[in-house]
Amino acid sequence: MYIRDIYQQKKPVISFEIFPPKQNYSLDTIFSTIEALQTLEPDFISVTYGAGGSRKDRTIEIASIVKNRYQIESLAHLTCVSSTKTEIHAIAKELQQQKIQNILALRGDFPKDPNFKFPNPLHYHYAQDLVKDLTKHYNFSIGGAFYPEGHIEAPSFDEDIKHVSEKVSAGTDFLISQIFFDNEYFYHYLDEFKQFNQSVPFSAGIMAVTNAKQISTIAALCGCSIPAQLSRLMAKYDHSPSDLKQAGITYAATQIQDLIDRGVDGIHIYTMNHPEVAKQIIEQVNY
Repeated sequence: MYIRDIYQQKKPVISFEIFPPKQNYSLDTIFSTIEALQTLEPDFISVTYGAGGSRKDRTIEIASIVKNRYQIESLAHLTCVSSTKTEIHAIAKELQQQKIQNILALRGDFPKDPNFKFPNPLHYHYAQDLVKDLTKHYNFSIGGAFYPEGHIEAPSFDEDIKHVSEKVSAGTDFLISQIFFDNEYFYHYLDEFKQFNQSVPFSAGIMAVTNAKQISTIAALCGCSIPAQLSRLMAKYDHSPSDLKQAGITYAATQIQDLIDRGVDGIHIYTMNHPEVAKQIIEQVNY
């Protein structure tokens, strides 16, 4: 089923993100995660794509397992900045063969390998280039990402939101946010986006703070601020990881409840492959 149609049929759409295990780990390690998330009856599960295209084969395989073994709609991440059109089209055709109908189109991170050979010239500079190419040749439902506080590489918030609008004009069906911890940033983004007169569903990307060091690193990488209330919680439970985990779950659930009460189109939980955290969050939310 196309995810664009799911957004037309219900509100809020509930989804989760998982990531492939490292190459030296068996795929069996992901099955228990999917099975646990299946009990929460998600509308779809997204599967990430490693930086520079690493683990892309596992992304396709896991997305296929989600869709074809567990009968849950899957959203396969696809990054493009380091890929040629030939490589992208090969992946798109493989996704089609696996009956995967949904792609999250991303520019992606630049490979960490200093010797990595980029296409010269680049075949895809931005995610919207990938969206245009996919919509021209295939009939996927295409999702895109946005940053409620603005992309860390954008020269300004206005410039960033303009680029997201262009991505929608190129054929993006729905948008999923990067993490944020203050809902006002999300609401502000939606208000500012109205100037472009485009109707597209927005899902709020939420991650529970269960590890202070990890979340600080992630927040720095994506330009996400940590509000005073959350900062105080992290300081309060600095020496009690179990208490921080429970406080982080409650904080995330409170965020989600407020978003749902305000009529959000969807909630997308970044599980970090910890389904028990997602389960505890969902149990605290009414929708």
